[in-house]
Amino acid sequence: MDNYFFLNKIAIITGSSQGIGKAIAIAFIKKGAGVVINGRNQDKLSKTTKELQSIGGRVLPYCGDVSIPSEAQNLINTTIDHFGKIDIVINNAGISMKGNLANLAFGIYKKIFDVNVLGSVNMCISSLPYLRESKGSIVFISSLAGIRGLPGYSAYSASKMSLKAIAQSLRVEEIDTNIHVGLIYVGFTENEAEKRMLNADGELVAVDVMKGFKKQSQGYVAQAVLNNIEKRKFITTLSSIGKLNLIMQKVAPRLLEKILIKNLRNK
Repeated sequence: MDNYFFLNKIAIITGSSQGIGKAIAIAFIKKGAGVVINGRNQDKLSKTTKELQSIGGRVLPYCGDVSIPSEAQNLINTTIDHFGKIDIVINNAGISMKGNLANLAFGIYKKIFDVNVLGSVNMCISSLPYLRESKGSIVFISSLAGIRGLPGYSAYSASKMSLKAIAQSLRVEEIDTNIHVGLIYVGFTENEAEKRMLNADGELVAVDVMKGFKKQSQGYVAQAVLNNIEKRKFITTLSSIGKLNLIMQKVAPRLLEKILIKNLRNK
């Protein structure tokens, strides 16, 4: 990786007060980029800002909900006012869920899509004029659930699959503006103990512990994101199980479905 590629670039990372988003911000800072971090919890955001500044980072925090169009636009405006440009937008803000479709409260799908899909769309619409000027990058953080719908995660899977359609459309629409569009299929990743997801009733609960799978570090995922941007790749699939899932969904979807059914019945 070129040690100077990200020098003085300005990157916005949504959902970056913790987890993968925070790791991406750290990776950018170590490469000399300025970062705008975002989250909905002011206390977490302030704590992360101090941590990033302690390693010498140029950090601008913005507390707001990007699923609200005006908040996404204000995040972009604040970045331009402070840094004068935008080179990279990482659509990382997201929330997961667990529960069979028949048991879901009616509002679950809306909550998931508001954050995972509309948050990304709002950021795209607001940032594209500036990314055209910089010939920059816009990256969508997806998941293995965006490759194949997973039982118990229908809303989450649907939202992450939607990101692929958005990225595909955007990539063609912006071909003449030289904007790079990236899509990252993240595998099973280490999470903080305080990370939460929605249950079938719409309550925030602890994220399920995925047993039997090797988890990738958040730092590894962050480096993969930077590599995707530097090489201006479209799709990056992380982990061996993710790559196998992608292949099987293309060449043997019925076999993959049988494996999922067997795993579900053995629980």
